[in-house]
Amino acid sequence: MPPKPAKFYSAQTYRRDESLGWLIKRITGSIVCMADRHMGPLGLTHAQWAPLLHLRLQGPGPVALLASELNIDPGALTRLLDRLEAKDLVRRERSSEDRRVVIVSLTEQGQQATAEVPAVLSEIFNQLLSGFTREEWRSLVSMLQRLAANGEALRAAQNNDEDEIQSE
Repeated sequence: MPPKPAKFYSAQTYRRDESLGWLIKRITGSIVCMADRHMGPLGLTHAQWAPLLHLRLQGPGPVALLASELNIDPGALTRLLDRLEAKDLVRRERSSEDRRVVIVSLTEQGQQATAEVPAVLSEIFNQLLSGFTREEWRSLVSMLQRLAANGEALRAAQNNDEDEIQSE
């Protein structure tokens, strides 16, 4: 069940500089720009290092799950995986339990290529958090985790509603 909506925003008082979407987009843009500067010499773009990092941290998994978790169109992810496979950074294999499922994993070269990504992102995040106290940082992380959980609950409820409509 989705959480009960708050009443912080209204059409009459809506301001872009207070918009969650706008602020998150600006922050994400800053992270991607700074990370791409650091990842460029490693031969990786954001489109490449983001799924590689996910595989490094989460381990091998189904392509469909990777697309869902990274919010990437499955067709676009397939094309990206083609390029990463050509660079010998990932490998795809059919699941032995279900031949319809394709499992993607990092190669040894993919492991090496992503070895520096956590350090680069840590440096960037620490720069973005300049002036924050540890308590403010923990509070921010906690609030963002709650926001993400609310978003996932809303997404799941919407998917359930769409499933019900389609079955009618």
